Amino acid sequence: MHDDTTETSSPEKQQNLRELASMPIGRLLWKYSLPAVAGMLVMQLYNIVDRIFIGQVIGPEAIAGLAITFPVMNIATALGVLVGAGAAARVSIHLGGHDYGAAARVLGNSLNLTLGIGTAYILAFALGMDHILRLFGANDVTLPYARDFMMYILPGLLLTNLTFSFNNIMRASGFPVRAMVTMFIGAGLNIVLAPLFIYVFRWGIKGAAIATDISMTISMIFVMWHFFRPSNGPVTFRRGIFRPSMKVIWAIVGIGAAPSIINVATCLINILINRSLLEYGGVEAIAASGIFVTYTSMLCCIILGICQGMQPIVGFNYGHGAPHRVIAVYRLAVIAATVISAIGWAGGQLCPDFIARAFVADPDLVEFTAHALRTGMLVFAVVGFQIVSTTYFQSIGKIGISIFLSLTRQVIFFIPLLLWLPEVMGLEGVWSTFYISDICATVVTAALMAYYLPRLRSVDQLSRQRL
Repeated sequence: MHDDTTETSSPEKQQNLRELASMPIGRLLWKYSLPAVAGMLVMQLYNIVDRIFIGQVIGPEAIAGLAITFPVMNIATALGVLVGAGAAARVSIHLGGHDYGAAARVLGNSLNLTLGIGTAYILAFALGMDHILRLFGANDVTLPYARDFMMYILPGLLLTNLTFSFNNIMRASGFPVRAMVTMFIGAGLNIVLAPLFIYVFRWGIKGAAIATDISMTISMIFVMWHFFRPSNGPVTFRRGIFRPSMKVIWAIVGIGAAPSIINVATCLINILINRSLLEYGGVEAIAASGIFVTYTSMLCCIILGICQGMQPIVGFNYGHGAPHRVIAVYRLAVIAATVISAIGWAGGQLCPDFIARAFVADPDLVEFTAHALRTGMLVFAVVGFQIVSTTYFQSIGKIGISIFLSLTRQVIFFIPLLLWLPEVMGLEGVWSTFYISDICATVVTAALMAYYLPRLRSVDQLSRQRL
C-alpha cells in the first residue's frame, strides 16, 4: 500500500483532489467542463473539416459515401467509449474514496482492454469491408468513396480509441486542462493537413483519412506520455497494475456499457436510416442526412463535454459521501446543456440553409437538407437534459438505469418509429422519427429523475442531521 499512497504527494495532484471536494460547484464545473467542451469541439473538427472539404471539393456523392461510413465509426467509438467512460467513472469514484491503488489498476486494465478490443474490430472490418459497407447502405455510386475512406482510416481507429479513452482518464484523475490540450494538438494538425492532402496533393477522400491518422498519432503520443510520468500522481503506469483482473474489467465495462450502447445503437440506427433514405429519397437524401448528423453531433459534443466535466465531480463526491454537491452539479449541468441544445435548436429552425451551405453548394441539396434540419430538430432543445441525466446515473455507478436511459432515445422508441413512420409518411417519416423519439425519451427520463433525485436529497438531509 505504500506505493499507492506516497504518489499522492504531488502538490498539483493534492490540489486537484482538494478542489473536487471543496471548490464551489459553479467554478468547479466551469473548470472541468470548459476544457472538456473545447476538447470535444476541437475533436469534432476532425469530422467537420473532412466533410466540408469533401462536400465542397469532390461533391454530393463523396459526402454520401462518407455518410455510409458513419456506422463503422460509431462501432469503433462505442468500443473505445466502453473502456474510456467506464474507466473514467471508476477512477473518479476510487479517488473520492482515497483508494489510489484501485484507481491505478483501472488504468492498467484499461490499456489491456483498449489494445485487445481495438485489434479485434480492426481485423473484422478489414476482412469484410465491402460486404459491411453494402450492409450499411452503400450502392455502386457511393461504395468507392466509402471504401477509399475506410481503407486509410481503419488503421488509425486504434490510435483514436487510445487517445479518447485515456484522455477521459486524464480528465477524471484531475488534469482537465491537459486533456483539452491533447485534443487541440491533434485537431489543429488535422485542420492544416486535410486541405493540404485534398487540395494540393489531390488525394481526394483518402487524403482526409490520412490527415486524421497522422493527427491522431500525435495526440495519442501526447496523452500516453502523461501516464508514463510518476509525478502526475497515483493514476500513472507502473509495475503491477497491468495484471488482468476480471473484477476490475467488469467494473469498467459495467459503467462504460451505457455510453457504449448509445454508440452501438447509433450504428444500427444509421444503417436503418441509410436504407430508408436510399429507398425513399436516394443518394441526395443520404447526403442530407450526413449534414444533419454532422450538425447535431457537434451540438451533442458540446453537451457531452459538459457531461465529461460533470462526471469526475459527481463520481468523486458520490464516493466521498457528499450528495449535496452531487445534486448541485447535476442541476447546473442540466441548465448548461439545455442552453446549448436550445441554441442548436434555434439554428436548425431559423437558419438551416446557412448550415447546409457550409457543406454543399448544390441549391437542391441545400433546400433538401434545410427541411431535414427543421423537421428532425423540432424538439432538440430537450436533448441536453436527457444526455446529462444518463451521464449522472453512469457517474454514480447505477449501471442498469444508465443503460435503460441510453436505450430509450436510441433504440426503444427510435427504431420502431423508424420502421413504421416511413411506410406511412414516406421520407417525411424518417425525419419525424427524430423529434418524436426525443419527446418520448425525455418523458421517461424526467419520470426517473423525479423518482431518484429526491432519494439522494433525503440521504443528504440525513447526513447533515448527523453532523
